[in-house]
Amino acid sequence: MYDMSGWNPANCNCLALRQAARHVTQYYDQQMAATGLRSTQYSILSRLNRVGPMNINALAAAMVLDRTTLGRNIQPLEREGLIAIEPDPRDRRSKALHLTKSGKARLQQAKKCWEAAQRGFETNYGDARSAQMREMMRGVVATELVA
Repeated sequence: MYDMSGWNPANCNCLALRQAARHVTQYYDQQMAATGLRSTQYSILSRLNRVGPMNINALAAAMVLDRTTLGRNIQPLEREGLIAIEPDPRDRRSKALHLTKSGKARLQQAKKCWEAAQRGFETNYGDARSAQMREMMRGVVATELVA
């Protein structure tokens, strides 16, 4: 248990995680700027490419995003014709996101930039530390945090 008697804001887990996430996201976004995709949008296209069509709730849960944040990220993707939002054949009340042919092409283009960002991160942070960090972050996401 954390001893709060000597509490120091610099020891805030949430702040440290958010700062690290913003720092890494900014780096990836810079590397991918030429593709016109932000890292979150790339992740959405990549997930749809791997898994196939998904309803909005399932995609939001898989990406650990709230629906509002996901909505802000999918609007430009739909506007550019990279994804299509159609009735979910399994549940007509739901909408499913589909990767379009244009979306697959943009994903292929962006993959080169993403790979460069990944290599650059691992070069700077270290391959072993990067692998450990990913494992730790997966553990954080899998942890049930209850009040």
